[in-house]
Amino acid sequence: MSTKTEELLAPTDIDTTTESFTLILYNDNYHSFEEVIEQVIKATGYGYDKAETITMEVHTKGKAAVISGDLNKCIRAQRVLEEINLRTSIEVNA
Repeated sequence: MSTKTEELLAPTDIDTTTESFTLILYNDNYHSFEEVIEQVIKATGYGYDKAETITMEVHTKGKAAVISGDLNKCIRAQRVLEEINLRTSIEVNA
């Protein structure tokens, strides 16, 4: 009986001083459009129309980029979105 062992790789160092991060918001079936729009506005300072566009993209495509910039900017916005348990992630831009 043969057992295959996978090699664990060390994580790649990420330069957190760059402005190459994007906050992603994912669709869910728990929040209304208005709740999400209001939270996007609160997290980003965007106007209603831009927040609505992001929310519609999340609804139709399953996810959308909310904000890009340095890591701290993305984390601050992420915390606000997650206040109402919205699902998010922060991605490193290539």
